[in-house]
Amino acid sequence: MRIGELSRRSKLPRDTIRFYERNGLIGSAPSAEASNDYRDYPEETVERLKMIGVARAAGFSVTDLRLLLQAMEGAAEPGFDPEGYLDGKIAELKLLIAQSERLLDVLSATRAALSRVPG
Repeated sequence: MRIGELSRRSKLPRDTIRFYERNGLIGSAPSAEASNDYRDYPEETVERLKMIGVARAAGFSVTDLRLLLQAMEGAAEPGFDPEGYLDGKIAELKLLIAQSERLLDVLSATRAALSRVPG
């Protein structure tokens, strides 16, 4: 599929898709049509972009994602410890979730307290 369709289906701007490609998070191939300079993206790129979006929202950097995706594809850099890396990321996310739950409790308590104050 071409970038326009990928943009529409992934709901990401073309510039974001190009950025992810430049940074090795997704790939494309030259179009089969020799008469143009278009790039074709595999069907699974839509799902990969969704996963990238979720990971970015959880705080993963582009570098984090590149390392993770390389490990998932069996192409990790020499000396890279994927299990240790993932253990660290899991610990970070658990901490973030715990902090977010505490903040949610504080905000809920504050809202409840404000609703009891005479207006």
